[in-house]
Amino acid sequence: MRLYGDPVLRRKARVLKPGEPLTVPGFDPQSVREVADQMLETMFEQRGVGLAAPQVGLPVRMFVAVEYEDDEEENEGGEENLRSRVLRDFVMINPVMSVIDKKKDRSYQEGCLSIPGIYEEGVPRARAVQVRYTDLDGKDRTIEADDYLARVFQHEIDHLDGVLFLDHLPAEIMEDHRKALTALQRQAKTFLSDLAEHERRKQLERQG
Repeated sequence: MRLYGDPVLRRKARVLKPGEPLTVPGFDPQSVREVADQMLETMFEQRGVGLAAPQVGLPVRMFVAVEYEDDEEENEGGEENLRSRVLRDFVMINPVMSVIDKKKDRSYQEGCLSIPGIYEEGVPRARAVQVRYTDLDGKDRTIEADDYLARVFQHEIDHLDGVLFLDHLPAEIMEDHRKALTALQRQAKTFLSDLAEHERRKQLERQG
């Protein structure tokens, strides 16, 4: 999981080509389906509702998301298996979003797996959106969503454009969380250093 301060979270993701293999940094090349399955598993382990490819170090336009039986309460309930509460899951490749209802909703609390421990209300999101995307079978799909699910889709598509939910809030909110964000930046820097060393060792092993 890439954390706040990692440059990949601020990079605009590129379009994913049909049949293109993916290489999550630190792992061997995999199919899009394999990566999507692992992203969903990671999302469940972290008790989340969505996960975008940049959050695992892949700057491509893909995200996974789920709709739970009880919407925004998905991250509560202790160790309960979240899979048992899934109504629908989504793997969206190259999503394109349009707004159906421009009226802004600020009523939900929002967080992010890449910014653990920080939650804020007041993030303005369109009440209803339409998303066109390609699924894992290469079929074009269209879905309309409102309320909480619309918020989830907007949050994940933001990730594909290098935008974090805190960016939608006043600067003083960032100031309130400065200490925690600075700590996350340090963790991100350490992770990237360790990852670079891991990749260097793998390269030496291949050469040896």
